[in-house]
Amino acid sequence: MVNEVTKSLQSHRSFRSYQDKPVDEEQLDQIIESVQAAPNWINGQQYSIIAVKDPERKQKLAELCGNQKHIEEAPVFLVFCADFYRTHLASEIEGKSLKTTEEIDSLIVGATDVGIALGTAVAAAESYGLGTVAIGGIRRNALQVIDMLELPEYVVPISGLCIGHPGEDPGQKPRLPKKAVYHEEGYNQELGPLLEEYNKVYSRYLEERSSNSRAGNWTEFVASFFSKTYYEGIADMLRKQKFPSG
Repeated sequence: MVNEVTKSLQSHRSFRSYQDKPVDEEQLDQIIESVQAAPNWINGQQYSIIAVKDPERKQKLAELCGNQKHIEEAPVFLVFCADFYRTHLASEIEGKSLKTTEEIDSLIVGATDVGIALGTAVAAAESYGLGTVAIGGIRRNALQVIDMLELPEYVVPISGLCIGHPGEDPGQKPRLPKKAVYHEEGYNQELGPLLEEYNKVYSRYLEERSSNSRAGNWTEFVASFFSKTYYEGIADMLRKQKFPSG
């Protein structure tokens, strides 16, 4: 049974154009409060959010993220970070050692907390009729982002999020068949036919979009994307910020 919450969640799409109109500060406050109420590991709350609204700083971040103009255009750009700096301070207060550089699980925990926080922010923003798009490109030049945002050790940028009043509706991308992502009692590894079927749906979606410059199918896209190192310097960034790097 669909209700207003599930209807909103199932209507999600990524907006890359925004009206020249500010986001109401009370709405932004409610979005952040919603994020803070979201689940997180051991109530450690291993994330932080940096809001960037200044036009010149947004322009700089747009360049660092690979010249993504929608970052400039959105009235609010949020940078979601995995954050163990507060845990570092807690460890100093309690006279205990912090082992984030030794345990890969710390990176998993931080990234998971960020993912939950970002997803909650998207859902909350969309409940107000706002549009969003997540920006993985915040890691493209992560060391420069760290310097620009004055992130201390134990804090790494994971994802950005544009928030604003949506412009042109891009339509909704078709998702994988439910049977390809939802398994009962155990993992079904016989996914080939489902992916082949999804390729047809995805290719048709690309062909029907007049503004689209890409052709091909889903398996081509993800296989090509993950066949190379997409962002250089991630290991160096993690080492600098006291996280495990490999």
